[in-house]
Amino acid sequence: MGHNGAGKTTIIKLLLRFYTPSGRRILLDGVDLREYDLAELRREMGVIFQDFVQYELTAGENVGLGQVESVDDHERIFAAATQSGADEVIDRLPEGLETQVGREFGGRELSGGEWQRLALARGFMRDAAFVILDEPTAALDAEAEYHLFQRFRELVAGKTALIISHRFSTVRMADKILVLEDGAILEGGSHEELMAANGRYAMQASWYR
Repeated sequence: MGHNGAGKTTIIKLLLRFYTPSGRRILLDGVDLREYDLAELRREMGVIFQDFVQYELTAGENVGLGQVESVDDHERIFAAATQSGADEVIDRLPEGLETQVGREFGGRELSGGEWQRLALARGFMRDAAFVILDEPTAALDAEAEYHLFQRFRELVAGKTALIISHRFSTVRMADKILVLEDGAILEGGSHEELMAANGRYAMQASWYR
């Protein structure tokens, strides 16, 4: 976590090799990230950015594009939608997964939270070992956020999950929290450890009490 401009999203783009480090290295299992095959590396990563795309397609295609070769696999799509809570959105649509969404082609317009649930489902389409979520609940209301994170540990069981968030309700559940400032790690530890350290994290947490 950290303020806007602290470098949180840049780290994700480095991990995905959208950027190449200009100085130091990023190691994965002790191997320089640049030595991995790019396509294979990205296949093992599921990522949803805060500024996710709203595709002017059907609801099912919006989810299925997370794993293009499975875009017509309705069973897999609905399983991913159930993980993110998007199944509730789809159930309310007149033609379910086949409903055209978005205004561009006369489809059903969705709220920001509904679009975000579809985007989250897109991220769960891929059975990735490394799940990256950038502000995954920014457009969700408090109840939807609560239900998502109640089952989040189950969703990422056996995987590594990296979550970027400003919300303390989100970050406090993490096994390890990193606080960034000016592109560097300022503090690190569990919620309890960082609160006890009484540093920047604890100070920011006090603002939300």
